[in-house]
Amino acid sequence: MSLLIELLPLLMFVAICLVLLLGYPVAFTLGGVALIFAGFGIVTGHFDANLLKTFPSRLFGIMTNYTLVAVPLFVFMGVVLEKSRLAEELLDNMGKACGRLPGGLGLSVVLVGTLLAASTGIVGATVVTMGLMSLPAMLKRGYAPRFAAGTICATGTLGQIIPPSIVLVLLGDVLSSAYQQAQLSQGIFNPRTISVGDLFIAAIVPGFLLVLFYLVYVVLTAYFRPQAAPAVQQSEKVPLPRLLLSLLPALVLIGLVLGSILTGSATPTEAAGVGACGALILALAKRQLSRARLVEVMRSTTRISTMIFGILIGASLFSLVFRGFGGEELVHHFFSNLLGGVFTAVLIVMLAIFVLGFILDFIEITFVVVPIVAPVLMVMGVDPIWLGIMIAVNLQTSFLTPPFGFALFYLRGVAPDSLTTADIYRGVVPFIVLQLLLLCAMAAWPSLVTWLPGRL
Repeated sequence: MSLLIELLPLLMFVAICLVLLLGYPVAFTLGGVALIFAGFGIVTGHFDANLLKTFPSRLFGIMTNYTLVAVPLFVFMGVVLEKSRLAEELLDNMGKACGRLPGGLGLSVVLVGTLLAASTGIVGATVVTMGLMSLPAMLKRGYAPRFAAGTICATGTLGQIIPPSIVLVLLGDVLSSAYQQAQLSQGIFNPRTISVGDLFIAAIVPGFLLVLFYLVYVVLTAYFRPQAAPAVQQSEKVPLPRLLLSLLPALVLIGLVLGSILTGSATPTEAAGVGACGALILALAKRQLSRARLVEVMRSTTRISTMIFGILIGASLFSLVFRGFGGEELVHHFFSNLLGGVFTAVLIVMLAIFVLGFILDFIEITFVVVPIVAPVLMVMGVDPIWLGIMIAVNLQTSFLTPPFGFALFYLRGVAPDSLTTADIYRGVVPFIVLQLLLLCAMAAWPSLVTWLPGRL
């Protein structure tokens, strides 16, 4: 019986995964499983019921968390850009401008997908938008289905790492709390802090290094396998002013959001407000936002934001019960006794997060898994900013990996029947290799992540 009680935190986590696989809503699953285990612990005398009395104060902390205000604002910005067809115009012009180059349409997809990722930060929206806009055009112009699908899926996941990313906003808030908790456990009562802005800055070099990898891969594919990425023989010439005008809105918006954060003139939450307002102004200026479309934008924003905060509330209850059963001590004991020390601990956490990315969305992993493992790793000396970017890229790779990657399902949902699931799976393999190379590079040279935040 004592062994069963010691393993209850692990059993809680296994139960969460099993119930989610049955299709139950994530927020209710997290809270419901936690309450069931807490009830069992109270009945058997192994859980202090008074711990549950602290849950209302946790809810109040979520409600008054200034950083989390950025979430609905960034979601609103992304949905406005998605619904207003600004990306569609940009892709059309970029495709025509680059079409005569070998692999030119593929290059335009990567570049536009990067701008869209930096503007929306929502993986599902980027993959679906790029799939609807560019996949038919690439197939029509003779691109290999495998190559076209892989390029779109990989580009769509850039929203995980390129700021302003919803993933980085949520990770920043969780890691900030974990970092302070780790320092307090070490007897540091004047703890240092990290912010969402630190993660945004740290993600710039790895994010654009990954984009460079993608561009080089497209160019090499077009050179060595021209039949997979042919040049468009009859491509309309786009005047330079027209191309710049289509690029300008996205660049201005990204510049306003990231520039205000990098210069220190605005917090990420304030920058999110600037981005939301800027996206609305751009959509109105382009006359692409009718009243009906605005209502659709508001509903979509409310639905996504409600889902995120609902999961956060459920995860908060889960972590409370998990710690009440001594789960944190169990994790700390496990990592402390590993051979290989910090390297092995980080490797196991990354592998676990990668596998969990098949069955859990980034929101659940951020709110459930990261608060459990991050404080322990930080006590062992792991840099919190480096850890956050490693987790973000790791999740991005997981979402792209067959057979359960979320990005693959998003594209499958909008792809024509002529594009087989096997084509999608094979097409993403080279991009998975590129992302693994980036992870290895960041592990070998942490300064790729930490250099820019240190300079700024």
